[in-house]
Amino acid sequence: MPENATEVTAAGIARLAGVGRAAVSNWRRRYADFPQPVGGTGTSPSFALSEVEQWLREQGKLAEVPLRERVWQAVAGHPAGAGRALVHVGCALLLVRDRPTAWLELAGAPDERMAALLPQAMDHVLTARLGPGADGVHGSSAPEPAGVHTTGAREPGGADVAGSPEPARVHTASSPESACVHTASSPESACVHTASSPESARVHTPTAQDLLPSVPLLRAAAELAAGIGAGQTFEFLLGRQLDANPRQYTLTPPQLAELMVDLAEPPKDADRAAREQPVRSVLDPAAGTGALLRAAGGHAVLYAQEADPALAALTALRLALAAEGPRRAADGTQRPAPGPTVRTGDTLRADAFPELAADTVLCHPPFNERNWGHDELAYDPRWEYGLPARTESELAWVQHVLARLRDGGTAVLLMPPAAASRRSGRRIRAGLLRRGALRAVIALPAGAAPPYGIPLHLWILCKPEPGVRPAADLLLADTSDLPGPAPDASAGAGRRPGGKAAGGKTPGGGRERFDWPAVRSAVLDAWRDRADVEGVSRVVPVIELLDDDVDLAPARHLPRPASGGGASGLGEVRERLTETLRLTTELVPPAAAPAEPAHRPLTTVGELARAGALFLHSGTAVPGSTAARVLTEHDVLTGAAPTTLPPPGQEAPGGAAADEPVLLEPGDVVVPVLGGGTAARVVDASTAGAALGRNLQLLRPDPAAVDPWFLAGFLRGTANHRQASSYASTAARLDARRLHLPRMPLAEQQRYGERFRELAAFEEALRTAGRLGGRLVQGMYDGLTDGTVTPG
Repeated sequence: MPENATEVTAAGIARLAGVGRAAVSNWRRRYADFPQPVGGTGTSPSFALSEVEQWLREQGKLAEVPLRERVWQAVAGHPAGAGRALVHVGCALLLVRDRPTAWLELAGAPDERMAALLPQAMDHVLTARLGPGADGVHGSSAPEPAGVHTTGAREPGGADVAGSPEPARVHTASSPESACVHTASSPESACVHTASSPESARVHTPTAQDLLPSVPLLRAAAELAAGIGAGQTFEFLLGRQLDANPRQYTLTPPQLAELMVDLAEPPKDADRAAREQPVRSVLDPAAGTGALLRAAGGHAVLYAQEADPALAALTALRLALAAEGPRRAADGTQRPAPGPTVRTGDTLRADAFPELAADTVLCHPPFNERNWGHDELAYDPRWEYGLPARTESELAWVQHVLARLRDGGTAVLLMPPAAASRRSGRRIRAGLLRRGALRAVIALPAGAAPPYGIPLHLWILCKPEPGVRPAADLLLADTSDLPGPAPDASAGAGRRPGGKAAGGKTPGGGRERFDWPAVRSAVLDAWRDRADVEGVSRVVPVIELLDDDVDLAPARHLPRPASGGGASGLGEVRERLTETLRLTTELVPPAAAPAEPAHRPLTTVGELARAGALFLHSGTAVPGSTAARVLTEHDVLTGAAPTTLPPPGQEAPGGAAADEPVLLEPGDVVVPVLGGGTAARVVDASTAGAALGRNLQLLRPDPAAVDPWFLAGFLRGTANHRQASSYASTAARLDARRLHLPRMPLAEQQRYGERFRELAAFEEALRTAGRLGGRLVQGMYDGLTDGTVTPG
């Protein structure tokens, strides 16, 4: 195998071939010529990507590897690690976008020559986007304000080649003092860094030695960028990296990020000057992957601070690639738009922007931190509203954010619900209310952002202006129980309904199992109108909240409407339940006639696929990543309609939007591949056109050879699922190719299919009856306890 060749794990092979991991394990056991591991461990081996691709093609299991998959596998298998590979790709993509002619000239050179010339070209675009270097490469010894660092020697022939083989590093700040001063009106001001001050998020210009194994990857990434754009290419690759390491990052979903940006606009009751003032500067002091600043975008000047140097470098590249391309100046030359200012360091202990007065601050701070600097920051001037308790790190972030706002500026923070009610924070909450700094507390549905099991809050703050009377009220809103989208009018008993339970959430919970458009609309309307809406929002006088607890949890102050909508609503639910139960009785299957076990000749789904009688596809879409509706694993298990979410204005963090979604057609059969349960769904006209979601396998039968209802019915057999599933320590995974089907003529298949169709209608009627019965029971309990329903 060539040195530094790209490696791929069993999971990557499964993704390439569109099968489950169990299938890859079977191939390794069954085929003696399957490529041997070249790295990894005994439990997680890695293989040479070129050898795997060749074997898959020879076996007819792979026609062509999609370009985006080739690029991602090259990133994941990079000898220096995926993080370093992403930095290399980000630098190259900036060059591709900002200096396309220079890239084309470099790409025409041999690999070694290209690697030797790339550092100088990359340094040029990094300097233009993020500021000049500090090491004398550009003939200047001035301190670096924006964080591009390169070390280099001049190669014969004129190219600057960074000569230090040291890995790229960004020093993390360890002291609250900083000599770097930035203001909203002077984002490009010079900085003087001391050894203990916060440091720029230096995207170190890679050396020729570092870039040499990356050259094939950079060429492929540039080819992908030619099709989908440089920014979208980086988003796709970064999203895959975040997906592959979910426990290392705390992500802010794009829908939530866009909502927080919109909330930062002044409300309707603000003075005219505040409403007409454009957003000039936006700060995120806990930037993470940069999702909030990327949503802000536009013409705003962006400031970010992140404690992790490696993540800060990726965020700087992400924001630079998301910004506008070069602008044409009056003299006809191309000049890059201002780039973001990204710095590293512990924000509370070593603030990188001590003099910044931002128009807007957006923040998703870390939750429940005990070691946030309580002792060493006891006398910090930021604690205008009181020293936060050791257990109140979130209130320390609140006061830090207020300290970095201009007078009248707006901040939006994502907060844990406990921060609104813990007794240890009541004095600070009271101070925020008395001075008019806290303007709204909005409860989101559980699943809006990690941790997904609790309903997080949005706090909206405005920095008090001298001489302006503090606000006398606080907006409290709760969107956790908004009604879901109305079901299809044709979805009566026995047909597939909208699938939403009372309260707007799909049974079983989970991520984003609610109506994002309804939540977004309700939150923005409540904030901009500041009006009382029953069960959703209430404007509460501050004097009512200043009690012993100063509890600002919206649920404490918003009376909940009855689940059934009062006595009249309960009557409607009862009528629908009665009609559904009547239909359920009619759909009860006839008594089963006993018979001896049949011994039929069998085939497998894999054999039918090889014969062309059906086609297999794996799902990749996630809700909100595509303009189409998405049929999710949860929808299949509960019989719900496909999940509908508005596509975000940016690439989904998981990168799924870059994958071409598989669209459903009538007659397709969809089965979940995880969990170990028996489920199969036949796609009808109402579901057709939706995208196939993750963890789902699609079987598209040829109607002249296989009846879809016959196929779905036999796939649901318990014994069939058991023999086709592999079991890990915590979950089971289905290999759809191993599922058995009896060999029958089409007419006999259709006879079985009709009976399976009747069973599916009966099952759906039972689901509908269960949902309506649950609403009726809970509504009666609520009505009897709140007095809207009498016991007589």
